[in-house]
Amino acid sequence: MRPVTWLARLLPDLAPARDHLAYRRLLAGGQLSMLGGAMTSFAVMFQIWDLTRSSLAVGLLGLTFVPVLVVGLLGGAIADSVDRRRLGLVTSALLMAVSAAFAAQAYADLGQLWLLYALAMVQAVLQAIGAPARRTFTPRLVPPEQLTAAIALNTLSGRIAMLAGPALAGLIAASWGVRACYAIDTVSFLASLYATARLPAMRPVMSPAGSTAGQEAGRRPRPDDSRGRLVAAAEGLRFIGRQPLLVAAFLTDLNAMLLGMPMALFPALNAAHFGGSLRTLGLLNAAVGLGGLVSAVLSGPAARVARQGRGMLAGTMIWGAAIACFGLTASLPLALLMLAVAGAADTLTVTFRAAMVQTVTPDELRGRVSSVEYIIGTGGAPLGNVESGAVASLTTPVISTVAGGLGCLAIAALIGLMFPAFSQYRSRPAKQPG
Repeated sequence: MRPVTWLARLLPDLAPARDHLAYRRLLAGGQLSMLGGAMTSFAVMFQIWDLTRSSLAVGLLGLTFVPVLVVGLLGGAIADSVDRRRLGLVTSALLMAVSAAFAAQAYADLGQLWLLYALAMVQAVLQAIGAPARRTFTPRLVPPEQLTAAIALNTLSGRIAMLAGPALAGLIAASWGVRACYAIDTVSFLASLYATARLPAMRPVMSPAGSTAGQEAGRRPRPDDSRGRLVAAAEGLRFIGRQPLLVAAFLTDLNAMLLGMPMALFPALNAAHFGGSLRTLGLLNAAVGLGGLVSAVLSGPAARVARQGRGMLAGTMIWGAAIACFGLTASLPLALLMLAVAGAADTLTVTFRAAMVQTVTPDELRGRVSSVEYIIGTGGAPLGNVESGAVASLTTPVISTVAGGLGCLAIAALIGLMFPAFSQYRSRPAKQPG
């Protein structure tokens, strides 16, 4: 095999970005916005730690995501009844205002813990309303045969943000304070707003009346009729309940987020084992992104994997084992390596899950199903931080990290036994380049 052909099969497929201008703009604008968002996440976590010196206080930041459990479902119903492009624009503009408020309180040196929690809650609610709509853009901008490749590029973009965001935030915060991180995030929204504004209208498309999805649509109320969006949201949950593949995929992701997400313990572990500097804390956060970035850059084979359910289970087990090893070591190089391995496994898991969700779900339900995916994928991490922070306060950060990682591994194996159709699921893998 020629080296060029071998490399083309290993690297991600760039065809979706090369062939579709609107998707390319959205990918680039989202990249800049995610970098800014990663800086804000780092800044909020450190500001709370600096004020309290408590892992539990950092973990309680996850409770600001509790309203998302309800608001996220409504956000999906809204996305299935309005112009999704317009919804994305409105929520992005409001999120930009929240980032500006974070910056204002930092520049004013208010030091109010309740204000940080309040702003984080508003931010989480707005993200939950807008994210389901934004997740439906990609299937409308690229053809079905390029969907998995486009999702792999989206995942690569996210991993770049996970790597560069915390690392840059650590350097910027050490030099100019966390206020600069918030200010950069505020400005970064401009790129995403421009890319979204240039999209065509994105009203939901109803399935043909003769299809199974179309027949179900005729029996349920539209998301914007008099029976309200709560009924529409409930129908989205019923659809998921009828799809064992979606149930297993969401349970697998929830397991990893709740048990194997010790980010709230990073400040305490950093202080106890690695010197406690801001730069080291930035490296710990960035290591997960580095592993994810490497995995995403080499995601060409992942786009051609047919057994995506089995891939999710394997990735989750590797994630749990790596997190447990991270909790046991006091060596910074080994800790960074284990976090990188965890990030690499998580990237594959996210890619497989997103491809399965978008493939199995008809367009008319994508907003509502994507809202559940968002709640679990994004809301599970803060709740996992609450869990890890609470366990650490009762035991130690090391015990909390190790127990969570091992528990994550064991439950992933159990999900594979309970849902045999999940591990046996076969998608239509993308064609090999060259």
